[in-house]
Amino acid sequence: MTSDAVPPLEPGRQIQIHDELTPDQVREVMELLAAADRADGVHAVSEQGRLYLRHGRRDGIRHLLLTSGPHLHGYAQLEETDPVEAPAAELVVHPDRRGRGHGRALGTALLDASGKRLRVWAHGGKPAARHLAQVLGLTLFRELRQLRRPLEPLDIAEPAVPEGVTIRTFVPGRDDAAWLAVNAAAFSHHPEQGSLTQRDLDDRTAEPWFDPKGFFLAEDAEGRLLGFHWTKTHAEEQLGEVYVVGILPQAQGGGLGKVLTAIGLRHLAARGLPTAMLYVDADNTAAVRVYEGLGFRTHEVDLMYRAES
Repeated sequence: MTSDAVPPLEPGRQIQIHDELTPDQVREVMELLAAADRADGVHAVSEQGRLYLRHGRRDGIRHLLLTSGPHLHGYAQLEETDPVEAPAAELVVHPDRRGRGHGRALGTALLDASGKRLRVWAHGGKPAARHLAQVLGLTLFRELRQLRRPLEPLDIAEPAVPEGVTIRTFVPGRDDAAWLAVNAAAFSHHPEQGSLTQRDLDDRTAEPWFDPKGFFLAEDAEGRLLGFHWTKTHAEEQLGEVYVVGILPQAQGGGLGKVLTAIGLRHLAARGLPTAMLYVDADNTAAVRVYEGLGFRTHEVDLMYRAES
């Protein structure tokens, strides 16, 4: 583990940057995130960020801890894994320690650590996050929408699967390589989803929520993977999620994505979940139209801001 201290910005406040956190530090950060989640009603750090936090050292991932004395007051994560895009970051301040400049201190440290070439998520688009982005001189450039729709009553008929296509469920270990290849091709334009690796897949299939019975694959007559719909269940919130739908570029345009989406929604409804959710970029107008046609409506938005050197 390495740790580079950032000079304190006021007496008693320190920000340290770590390549890897100890188990005790991970526990403290997770407790901070839980407090922020309860206060804000939205996750300040994404699923991917939490996986990076909990699963040990990863190349290109750095953790910023803001402390005052022995107490952790803020956390930020800097991801520098994309060879083209600017580093991406998420940050959070404990709800009991807000209004003291900690968010600005973490944001400034992120800008310094990234050479002022930075992208920062503001999950939920809260007013305080918008204000902090303005203070830091960041500009809005991406909107990620969370859409939701009721599953009770379910008004989605059983879809007609295209001729020559078979639907089955994912087999861990056997389907990994084929799924990673199709995911990379389907999301070659997407900075997060398209870059998933075997370790990323392993991290997700090891999570308590993972259920291969909700991971649907579409194959052609020769057994080649054409597309998929991976669903997810948020048990505590009683939410089903259209986690990710991906179709090979050469198989797009024939309605397979809509078929897979409907199959997944029917699966979630059969599990007794009252509501389904999904994330989609606001500028992906084709996907937004498909999901709105399936009854989804915007629930909240995540905003990404950036600074360029």
